[in-house]
Amino acid sequence: MKREPVIILAEDDDGHAGLIYKTLKRAGVNNDILHFEDGNKLLNYLFRRGDDFYREEGVSHILLLDLRMPVVDGREVIRQVKQDRELQHIPIIVVSTTDDPAEIENCYSMGCAKYIVKPIQHGEFTEVITQLGHYLLEDVIPGLDAGDA
Repeated sequence: MKREPVIILAEDDDGHAGLIYKTLKRAGVNNDILHFEDGNKLLNYLFRRGDDFYREEGVSHILLLDLRMPVVDGREVIRQVKQDRELQHIPIIVVSTTDDPAEIENCYSMGCAKYIVKPIQHGEFTEVITQLGHYLLEDVIPGLDAGDA
C-alpha cells in the first residue's frame, strides 16, 4: 500500500504555522504534516544528515516553504533541492509575505511550482490557505500518485 505524500511545512512563525496546519486540515488535507522552523533542519531531513529523523525512502513529499527562515533561507532550500537528482521532483510551494514581483519570478525560475503571498489580515490569510488546500487536493497530491518518491 502506497503512503500518502507527506507535507513539509517550513515556517519559522509558530502562529502562521499553526494557522496553516489548522486551515489545511479544515480544507480536507489529511496528509501528515511535518513542521520545520529553520531551513537547516529541513535540509538535514531531506538529505538525511545530522542526528534528527530523516525522510523515509519511497514516500512522496510536498514542500510548503517560507522564504524568510533562520539559519538557511528559503531561496537556498529551493536551490539545493532542485539541484539534487533524487529530490528535484518535490513540488515546492512558496508561502511568503514577500510580494516583490522580482522575488516571485526568481522563485519560479529556480523551480518552485507555485508562489502564494500570505496576507496580513487573518480572514484573508485563512481564505488563501483554504485555496491552497484545494489546490493540493485537486492538483498536487493526485499528480504524486504516479509514484514519485
